[in-house]
Amino acid sequence: MLAPYTTLGLGGPARDFAEASTAEQLVSLVADADRNAVPTLVLGGGSNVVVADEGFDGLVIKVATRGVTVSRDGEQVLVTVEAGEDWDPLVARAVAEGWSGLECMSGIPGQVGSTPIQNVGAYGQEVAQTIRCVRAYDRRTRQVVDLEARQCGFSYRDSVFKRDLARHVVLAVTYALDVSELSGPLAYAELAGRLRAEPGSRVPLARAREAVLELRRGKGMVLDPGDPDTRSAGSFFTNPVLTAEQAEALAVRAPGHPQWDMPDGSVKVPAAWLIEQAGFPKGYELGPVRISTRHTLALTNPTGAATTADLLALARQVRDGVREKFGVTLVNEPVLVGCALGE
Repeated sequence: MLAPYTTLGLGGPARDFAEASTAEQLVSLVADADRNAVPTLVLGGGSNVVVADEGFDGLVIKVATRGVTVSRDGEQVLVTVEAGEDWDPLVARAVAEGWSGLECMSGIPGQVGSTPIQNVGAYGQEVAQTIRCVRAYDRRTRQVVDLEARQCGFSYRDSVFKRDLARHVVLAVTYALDVSELSGPLAYAELAGRLRAEPGSRVPLARAREAVLELRRGKGMVLDPGDPDTRSAGSFFTNPVLTAEQAEALAVRAPGHPQWDMPDGSVKVPAAWLIEQAGFPKGYELGPVRISTRHTLALTNPTGAATTADLLALARQVRDGVREKFGVTLVNEPVLVGCALGE
């Protein structure tokens, strides 16, 4: 069963299962499967994936590669991390070493290899701001490639890797971090408020990390086996990014709604606000699944007794309710394996 390998605790069996402890082994397993036309699922920390109850009819490869190398590049350090390393221990090390640029992404579950795929971000930071290079196996050319940040097509919770999940297998990521005891400029009002600091100011790295972890714990977004609200895949829906015309249409339906104006003229709207205003508050239940009691964007399996079908039913109800009331279609953030939300 794949359920124990996911933070949701959902997912049926895999036909075959293997663990890759080195990048070379990971490439070999994927290449062999491709040559033999075997469907393959490369599984990292399981924190951003929803696996069907029927499981996966193919080979699941669990990424277990390890290793961190550090070099100096002027006023920055280059930190190259194998895909199987856990993310938050890397952030903790960066804070302890005085490497600035990751601190606001403290407490995010999962592995390093997933971070460029989703362009992981939180509290005003995203990995696209620090990634120098991504090493990946290109399944189309059957070559290991080093992709510079400009080749990764990063945008909000998106990348070339996510847009074509079947093409690249991330092997390692190189981050360029500032050598500084201070955080990057605080770009998120909630975090600045928690720190009692002005937006745009900088604070000691340890203070920033501590504040982020406090905020995330308050929302049930730091993994804790004793906390049923953390039995989720994190934020299930991304914040919609609307064109100017779409934003005008939403303003007619919801005058004064919260929004963030983007540099390209688009408008980002908080999905949590849309969900709550559509009638789905924190703690909303549908059978054995529910919206987190502390974070509207997280759909949870609180008792561990739910099925993937249960979870998707709730997700559809929320998505359809928001679309009916506001004309905005929410998009799921986790990768759906062997299942779909449908139209």
